[in-house]
Formats: sequence, C-alpha cells, structure tokens
Amino acid sequence: MRRCRWSDLPDVLRASFLYLSHRRGLQRFVTRRRLTASLAYRFVAGDRLDDAVRVVTEVNRRGWSASLDHLGENVTEEKAARAATDDYLAAFERIGAERLNANVSVKLTQLGLDIAPELCQELLTRILQRAQQLENFVRIDMESSAYTQRTLDLVLGLHERYPNCGVVLQSYLYRTPDDVARVNAAKVRVRLVKGAYDEPPTVAFPKKADVDGKFEEEMQQLLLNGVHPAIATHDDRLIEATKRFAREREISPDRFEFQMLYGIRRDLHDRLLREGYRVRIYVPYGTEWYPYLMRRLAERPANLLFIVRSLIRERRAA
Repeated sequence: MRRCRWSDLPDVLRASFLYLSHRRGLQRFVTRRRLTASLAYRFVAGDRLDDAVRVVTEVNRRGWSASLDHLGENVTEEKAARAATDDYLAAFERIGAERLNANVSVKLTQLGLDIAPELCQELLTRILQRAQQLENFVRIDMESSAYTQRTLDLVLGLHERYPNCGVVLQSYLYRTPDDVARVNAAKVRVRLVKGAYDEPPTVAFPKKADVDGKFEEEMQQLLLNGVHPAIATHDDRLIEATKRFAREREISPDRFEFQMLYGIRRDLHDRLLREGYRVRIYVPYGTEWYPYLMRRLAERPANLLFIVRSLIRERRAA
C-alpha cells in the first residue's frame, strides 16, 4: 500500500471532512460544543433572518453585494419543505423592504426534491414568481452529483418563464464542460465553483490540480459565452487567471463578478473591489450549519488552524 506523502495531505483532509459531513451522530455532538459553534459562526451569519439582514447590511456598506442562503438540505417532510419556502419568501420581503443589494440561493432538496419532484417544482415556482415581482434573482445551488441532472432539467425548464433564475456548476465533475455549453446556449446565469461534496472518482476528478485546470477552462467559456457569470473561488491563482483572461479578451469587469464566502478572505474582497471588480458575498444563516461547516473545512483545511489555536487558548485559560 502506498504511503501518504505530505503533498497528499490536502486531498486526505478534504476526503476526511467530506466523510464527516454525512455523520449525523457526530453532528449532534458537534453542534452542542461551544468551540465548534464559535467556529461555525465565522462562516454563518447567525441562526435567524434578522442576523442575516444585519450581516448583509454591513456587506453592502462595504461595497459588496450578497447572496442569502437559509441553510438546510435533504428534507424528508412536506411540512419542512413548505416552511423553507416561507423562509425564502420572507427573505425576499426583507431584501425589498430594507433595499438591500442581495439575492437568494436555494437548494432543491430543501424544497422537497427527495420527497416529490412535483412538490419541489411547485415551491420553487412560488419563490421565482415572488422574486420576479420584486425584480430579484434566485440562484439554484448545486448539490451532489446524484442531483445534477434533475437540477439542470428543472432550472432549464423554468428559465423559459422565469429568466430571473440561475444555477451553479461544479468544475470537479467530468460532465461539467458539456453542462457549461448547455446552459450558455440557454442564456442561464452560472456560478462556477470547484465543488464541495464527497464524489467517487467515477464522476469527479479526485485531485485538486485537475479540478483547478477544469475550473480555468470552464471560466473561460463562461466569460466568452455566458451571461454575467459568477466566478466563485478564493484561489489567488484562479482569480488572477480570470482577470488576465478578461483583460486579454477585452471583457469588461461589469460583465462578470467574483463570489466569495462570508468569513473567508475579507482582504481579498476589499482588494478586488478596489481594483474595480464586482464582488458578491455568499451569506448563509440558520441552525443547520454542520454539513456546511464540514464542507468549508474540506475546501480550506487551513481553517483547522482556528480550531487548534482556540483549543490552545482554552487549555491555557483552564
């Protein structure tokens, strides 16, 4: 058996955190610990919509726009799916009432996709209708590869009536170049991400270098042929590649935006804004933060340093 090298450590850590994101027993333990809760709230605005509005107000004050995400996924009861829909409708009302520069991101399994596709479409349509009335936008988040085709089919079908909806594509999936071409042809707005779910090597590139290479290729196709694409990464090399490609092809900064996660690389948010680029901050909120936190640690294992430092401080204070 091949020994693990230091160069393999990021991939090993990523796989470990993605595995832990599915452990519901561990979730119950982690969400009750003060340390892990404090870590989560570095990346989550708070438990309630009021908390999210407060954060978005500050985000807007600093010159960034926002995308609100009420955390939750894979609901198994219709009542929970309808409650999530009401939460998103309430978010749009607050955005409009307080004149926030923000839109909303939704997960289809939170709207009942696992229960019945018809239920999910009904609830998503309600959200799109209200967003359209308020001249706002809905981004459909992409979940694991088990949902990719169903998500794209639903978004593309609804986009004809509701062009105020967009979708997320993940560069680590082998299929994504074809999906980029399909959504570009349909004029659907795309957020491009690397991908943060535990996928087998039969459907996704297992190595970061391969994922980064595909991300750059797909970014170029979106800038050339897409509709106001969102390039969602904190990777300095990929950000510089995006800026360089846009300059070389004379693509104006107002034709695309960078998207970043709340709580990560605020220095980068500021720098891009000063350079004249549009920056949107993804602002999650709610009590269902455990899977989200594990995926953030998988994306950026350096966040573990926060845990280690906090443990050391707690031990010294004891």
